Amino acid sequence: MQLSSFTDFGLRTLIFLAALPEGELSNVKTVSEIYKISYHHIVKVVHRLVQLDYVESIQGKYGGIKLKKGKHDIYVGQVIRDLEPLELLNCSESFCNITSYCRLKNHLVTAKKAFLNALDEITLADLVEDNQELIQFVNKNKVVPLQKVN
Repeated sequence: MQLSSFTDFGLRTLIFLAALPEGELSNVKTVSEIYKISYHHIVKVVHRLVQLDYVESIQGKYGGIKLKKGKHDIYVGQVIRDLEPLELLNCSESFCNITSYCRLKNHLVTAKKAFLNALDEITLADLVEDNQELIQFVNKNKVVPLQKVN
């Protein structure tokens, strides 16, 4: 199974924001430049993360983006459910003529549940806490001075 680039970029954005010192803002340009991803694509990803209440967007001169929820409260499995359609096969009768008696789809549903259940055990905090290499990477590669929010 491969996640879409949209979900991949969403997870990377959340990991980056979770690795920032608490209260520090970033911006879409910084995320785009750190990961060498199209700015316009990251704008769409961040917009969706804002809609899903994972990220807060603060407008104005000292605005930016930051996690809206705590990094201990954001589970990777749920993020993937929210960003990824996760349809492993097209089992519609118009597409597959064995769908009414196919057993594969039931096994795929079971496998998908197991995959997501395993990721439901992992929070953003698990990915960034005590990960000094990631913290150093984030701090070293900040493109612009970022603001702190009180």
